[in-house]
Amino acid sequence: MNAYIQLTLAQLRLFIRNRQVLVWTLLFPIFFMVLLGSFLGNGSNVSLKGMVIDLDQSPASQSLAESLQQDPILKLQPAGELNASLEALKKGDQQMVVAIPKGYGQAVDTGKASTSTSLKVYYDETNVTASQIGLVAVGQVIDGIDKKRVNYVPVITIQPEGVQSLKLTYIDFLVPGILAMMIMSNNLNGVAGQIAAWRERGILRRMQSTTLKASTFIAAQITARLILNGSQSLIVLLVGHFFFNAQINGSWALLLGFVVLGTLAFMSIGFIIAGLAKTPESAGPIAGFISFPMLFVGGVFFPIQNMPEFLQPIIKLLPIAHLTTALRQVMNVGADLSVVWSEAALLGGWMVVAFIIASFTFKWE
Repeated sequence: MNAYIQLTLAQLRLFIRNRQVLVWTLLFPIFFMVLLGSFLGNGSNVSLKGMVIDLDQSPASQSLAESLQQDPILKLQPAGELNASLEALKKGDQQMVVAIPKGYGQAVDTGKASTSTSLKVYYDETNVTASQIGLVAVGQVIDGIDKKRVNYVPVITIQPEGVQSLKLTYIDFLVPGILAMMIMSNNLNGVAGQIAAWRERGILRRMQSTTLKASTFIAAQITARLILNGSQSLIVLLVGHFFFNAQINGSWALLLGFVVLGTLAFMSIGFIIAGLAKTPESAGPIAGFISFPMLFVGGVFFPIQNMPEFLQPIIKLLPIAHLTTALRQVMNVGADLSVVWSEAALLGGWMVVAFIIASFTFKWE
């Protein structure tokens, strides 16, 4: 126990003494947040994905559904169940659901509009810009159909309804992504480089010659990095919240719990890379080869739903995708563990499997 505490303190002292690394691992994510938050805080997103449901099944409603599907901005697919589509919208699998109500065709034929025949447009307010663009695009399609009628009189009306009543901006989307990026970079890249460097310098070999157990050494590394990552994550969250008004609607305890789980998952992958890399020079490129693509496809800067369809099944298996999703659900929507348990389970699975593999690949020299 004494060796574990001494190793943990020694690792923390190494972090503190290496001020350049300490500053850059903290300033780099904050720099990204300031840069993107300042210039893209209310940026646009013209890619939309959603469903259109024809509850009327009249010639007029079918014509409207076809017009909506042919719109170049809207990427709406036909669906049959409204409740299932709304659930997909709540989970973030869709960005918009358009429901054509019963009686729509009769209202168009008679030229008499009513509230019951209004076109219902459900949208996810956690993606503010995309929702606004979608509502405008639907309005343009409706206006085009109205203008084709003889003796043009607006008949079709839109009834927008937010599924998640949150007023969020791009910075609210960005801060959880920056947090996930920092966790991945500090642990996957940091562990791989440091352990490989210690092995080359003979530090690990000298540790092996003592009574020190590998489990004690790894536990000290984990504890030190959990303290470091927890502190850095807290600073990033406070900067985002107080300087950019980023919303934190969920539990702070659950949020920090995912910080811990993400740290352990990526640290375990870092130990695998450290075991496979023969030199520190090779550890960096290997870690970069794994982490760099995940920055762009894992939902750090851009929504996962905007990625190509053929990549979706692969992306949904990546730990960074589930970490960003969980952090956003907790921060933006205020989700509890009953909502994000699947993300926690997948991150936990990555952690366990990767640590088992790391126990076989880890080498003292």
